[in-house]
Amino acid sequence: MIGRTAALPLHLTSATMLRVSAEGVATALVLTVQARTGHAATAGYLQTAMTLPYVLSGPVIGNALDRVARPRRGALALAACYVAATGLLLAVAGRSPLALALVVAAVIGCTEPIVVALTSLLPRFVPADRLSRAYGLEASSYNLAGIAGPGLAAGLAAMAGGRYAGTAVVAVGLLGLLTLPFLPFPGPSATVDDAVPGPAAVEATADTGAVGGPAAVETETAAAGTRAGALSVITGGLVVLAEGRVLRALTVATTLAWMGFGGVAVTAVLLAEHIGAPPSAGGRLLVAMAVGSLIGSLASSRWLTPKHAEPVMLTGLVAFGASLAALAAAPSMPWATAAFVAAGIAEGPVFAATLMLRQRESPPDRLGQVNTTGGSLKIGASAVGAALTAASADAIGPIGLVLAIAGFQFAGALSGYLLLRAPARVGMVEDGS
Repeated sequence: MIGRTAALPLHLTSATMLRVSAEGVATALVLTVQARTGHAATAGYLQTAMTLPYVLSGPVIGNALDRVARPRRGALALAACYVAATGLLLAVAGRSPLALALVVAAVIGCTEPIVVALTSLLPRFVPADRLSRAYGLEASSYNLAGIAGPGLAAGLAAMAGGRYAGTAVVAVGLLGLLTLPFLPFPGPSATVDDAVPGPAAVEATADTGAVGGPAAVETETAAAGTRAGALSVITGGLVVLAEGRVLRALTVATTLAWMGFGGVAVTAVLLAEHIGAPPSAGGRLLVAMAVGSLIGSLASSRWLTPKHAEPVMLTGLVAFGASLAALAAAPSMPWATAAFVAAGIAEGPVFAATLMLRQRESPPDRLGQVNTTGGSLKIGASAVGAALTAASADAIGPIGLVLAIAGFQFAGALSGYLLLRAPARVGMVEDGS
């Protein structure tokens, strides 16, 4: 059995490789489509198809990790489907009919949430007094992946051409899949009750009487409970996010922010071309942002505490938007690179604060669902943002795009601030208020 000391490094190592692939797909896809068709904005539609299914698949996968006693087999199957679909999409994008590529992209959206859902396992093998640091390191894992993923895609595109930008992304995803069995996959706590009656309970009530007697009533009640339980798979995390004042503010703020963030990959490539650099320089801008995010996340792992997570989240969104708005005046790649680094430094603490607030405010038996539902809302908003970027890129250009993305960050921060200051709803328990 893996001890607690070794479990976290194994988790971070294996999960990070899968995240490198997940973070690099968007950049690789844009560069691949640009090389094959000459129109990078088209990749925005594929990004939408790749992320929109996340809205439903995320809560389902999160609920499964919360409830299934042995989640290892399901996690491996989902990761395998994700890696296979990613390889296929990068092979057909820009070569086959758009409808086919959209279908393959949707498969990625149905399976990729496993990469985020792994975060919900941390409280099962990390002691409570070390969780804040673990979440900071977990945020750093995503940021490190955000550096390596786009960096691998951009570097390979610069050396071998954009058509091959996805090769390294698929390869590192395969490595993550092969190392995934070594992750700790502890089951849910024995104290967590499952609200959905199991098969044994249903069979026991079915054997207690004749038709129309107590057994029929109990069987009908069990069926109703099963239907309610099935619905809670989708809505359970959403209810928790909506009922708590802090989680409600956090979710609205970050969802609005990510609607803008969905256009960053396409915008980075278009902005690089606008200032006279090759398209692959857009990937380097994304790497610069990820470097900044890693710096911010590492700082968060040392200094950020759950007590200060709310103001850090709001301030980080404002600083993130301001850094992106500065890109409108970027005269050269060094200026743009500095702005992307600054944006990343602001975004890193926002993500770490998000993880802390979800863990602090969520019921223990709903943490996986809350993580994946919150992530699904952000990813769904990101999908809408990617589609809006593809539709408006020709009309407003890269400068208009960066200003619009910055505007979404300001809107998110303002909404979160107002919701945090709103009075408690009558009759509603306000966790953490």
